This record gives sequence, structure tokens and C-alpha cells, in this order.
Amino acid sequence: MVSSSEQCTTRFAPSPTAQLHLGHLYAALFARDLAVKHGGRFLLRFEDIDITRVREHFYSACEKDLHDTEIQWLEPPLRQTTRFDAYATALKKLKSLKVVYPCFCTRKDIERELCNLTRAPHGPDGPLYPGTCKKLSKAEIETNLSAGKTPAWRFDANKAKKLTGELTFHDSFRGSIEVNHHLLGDLVLARKDIGTSYHIAVVVDDAFQNITDVTRGKDLLESTHLHRSLQALLEIPEPRYHHHDLVCDAHGERLAKRNDARSIRSLIEKGLTADELIDLCKSNVI
Repeated sequence: MVSSSEQCTTRFAPSPTAQLHLGHLYAALFARDLAVKHGGRFLLRFEDIDITRVREHFYSACEKDLHDTEIQWLEPPLRQTTRFDAYATALKKLKSLKVVYPCFCTRKDIERELCNLTRAPHGPDGPLYPGTCKKLSKAEIETNLSAGKTPAWRFDANKAKKLTGELTFHDSFRGSIEVNHHLLGDLVLARKDIGTSYHIAVVVDDAFQNITDVTRGKDLLESTHLHRSLQALLEIPEPRYHHHDLVCDAHGERLAKRNDARSIRSLIEKGLTADELIDLCKSNVI
């Protein structure tokens, strides 16, 4: 529940890398409706740190799709590409806490290491990083840096848990959930090419925009374990969470951006009204 002393603030945060589809529409509606229900604020944010995949025309295309489905937001949309300094500051703090370590591995290095393991660590989506660079000495790290190698920075789940202790987060559909620091393993928190990741950017920006309620698909529930740990380490507020169901296709598969036939724009061009689009996305939620 939202207390009387705070204003509910939600956000819809798509990546401008393709057309929005019905799954995006459902996510935007869920966030907007929660804010409206509590007399709060609904914001639009563009998660555009992956600059290799972002295309400029998708920013305006997203805004047009939302306008055409009668979804309005407050304030100009925040672009994460304007916030790299804030992410660098957060990473600096994580380094000072020694809860991240440099990783020079390539994908092939990791695959080779996993193949050599008789029992590779696994998470919700498959094998986890085997901790290869966690074993590097200071001298080995310096040698890599001197050779001009740029590292990624990985989360040290063991050290993070020691610092934060036991943590929980609350999901409106599932109640209180105990944080599993090791669920996603030593995940990359700052990529070699862009110096940050979705995980740092989202928790830093949610705090910056005073987001009280994070609404997103249940496919991101596992990521919340890491996000809650980062919030504690960075000493930023913990929002409430609402991991909602997903819009699926006729085969029960979650809609992806490659589903052009289910894009909002293609359906509008076929003559569907805003109300028909909303009914369509809500009728395909699983």
C-alpha cells in the first residue's frame, strides 16, 4: 500500500531498439494505472545505454505509440545516455566497498572454462560465470591493464552478502521474498564497452526519479534479488515491487521485439482503436 505521506511514482522504461509491442503496452498501462489509482505520477524513461542497438527514430515512435493509445506521462522522458556520470559514481562506490572485481574474460574464455568444469554453477537462465577472474592476483590484473585490456566489472556475491547481511523485498503478488545474493552469480555490473549495465542504471535512476513502485514483468523477478542488494550497498531507497504477468502469443510464448505482427504500430495501421488494443493485450496475459 502507498502511505499517505508519500506520492506514488511509477515509470515505464522501454529500450528504443525496436517497435513497441502489446507486451510493452500492458507494462505501460500497469504502471500508469497504479499511479492513477493512488493519485500519483507516471513517468517515461528510455533505457538506451546499449548505444550499439539504439536507433534515434524509435524514441519518437515509442512516444507516438503511447500517445495513440492515450497514455500520457509527466515530465520530459529521461534518457539514460545522459546519466553515465551517475552510473560511474555508483560503480566507484561499489569498487570502494570491494564488492566488484575486474574481469578480462571473453565469451570464448568463459565457455572454455565451463567445459572444463565437471559441475558448472547454474542459475535461472543456465550456467553462471565460473569465477575465473576472481582468482587473479594483483600482479595479473596489472599485467592485463598494462597490455591495454579493458575489464568488465563483476558483482562479488559473497562479499556483498557479508556487507548487507540478510535482505528482503516485497512483491505485491508474492509477498515478502528473501534475497538470494547468489541467484545470478557474479554478474557483470559494468560492461567493457559502455562502463555500466542495466542493473546499475535501473537502481540508480529509480532512486534519482524517486520511483516508489517498480512495475515490470515477472520475467525480471530474479534480477530484483541483485537490485535489492545494490540498493543496500549504494544506500538508496528500496521501492515496492509489482512483477506482473506477461502478454503471450497463441503458443504461450512471451512476446519479443521480433514479433512485428504484434507491434502496436502495425495493429494501429490495421485499424484497431486504443480501446481495442488495450482489450487485446489484456486478453493475452499469462
